[in-house]
Amino acid sequence: MLTLEGCRERRRRFLERLGPTGPVLLADPTHLRYFANFYVDPISHGAEFGGLLLIQPDGHSTLFHDNRLPKTVEAAHVDERKPVVWYTGQAPGQGPRGLILRTAALVAGTDGRIHDALTDDLAPTVYAITGDLRRRKDPDEVELLRTCMHATDVGHAWARANVRAGMTELEVYAGMAGAVYAAIGRWAIVYGDFTVSPGSAKRGGSPTPHILQAGETLILDYSVVLQGYRSDFTNTLVVGGAPSPQQQNLFGLCAMAMAAGESVLKADVACQAVYDAVRGVFDAAGVGDKFPHHAGHGLGLAHPEAPFLVRHSTETLVAGDVVTLEPGLYVDNVGGVRIEHNYLITETGYERLSNHVISLT
Repeated sequence: MLTLEGCRERRRRFLERLGPTGPVLLADPTHLRYFANFYVDPISHGAEFGGLLLIQPDGHSTLFHDNRLPKTVEAAHVDERKPVVWYTGQAPGQGPRGLILRTAALVAGTDGRIHDALTDDLAPTVYAITGDLRRRKDPDEVELLRTCMHATDVGHAWARANVRAGMTELEVYAGMAGAVYAAIGRWAIVYGDFTVSPGSAKRGGSPTPHILQAGETLILDYSVVLQGYRSDFTNTLVVGGAPSPQQQNLFGLCAMAMAAGESVLKADVACQAVYDAVRGVFDAAGVGDKFPHHAGHGLGLAHPEAPFLVRHSTETLVAGDVVTLEPGLYVDNVGGVRIEHNYLITETGYERLSNHVISLT
């Protein structure tokens, strides 16, 4: 969970950069998570509905939210939390639901403008500032990401121990998700790729009733989301535990590409250089055309988020970035292989945050 001190410090830096002359009203769920630890469980009465965060120029913060949102909203770190009655269960709801929050903001003395709404003239500045701030993860953000990653590692360990021919992809997902829940002691979002890859036509996807066959490559590339923050790392298993020489070759090249990317990971390095290091291994082996996606991306409150390790990158790594490296190769009639780790960028290099075993078996 994000800390009170961390949220206050992020609001302080935001106000320092923005220099507002009056209160700032924010509604984007990502901003409310980042600045106030306000998170609405997506499987709840409050799904797809949030709140409003009012930040005064002196830093005082007030959160307005529907009174029927789940208990997670009580963990918000603000100076004032004002639930707004929308529906009591005894009388008709005071809808439309979102309108009552805008009314609450007007009562609080604002002009009702939501400054991160795309129709607001201040929105581009707000998003530019928050996007830059989010690149440099604070200690409480990193700790929350570590929790996500530990749980993800547990899920991968379950898969290595239990995946076998005859299971369905859905059964694999259920087993991995169950291991994740047991590791963290509560429900979380578990999403990503849990599917076999026969080659270039299919590189991932949600689990299906497909029955696993010996020799298939099963790509397990998934995230565990807590309070909006998420992990994202990958292993590929060969069902039955007997990879072919061609599959072993793809895996070996991916491991070499990951090592090449790691060799240049540090602050002030161009993201293009990281992509080139990964891609260079594949090009040298004559399989560059089998690597169709990014070499990695930023990670935190979104997936993906800046910086982007891509063919035409214009960004530079900064200390505090959390990024992935995910080399992959996809060959028809052999299978797809993708591996991935997560890293915290430092001035001198990186700290690897994910610790799962990467192996075809």
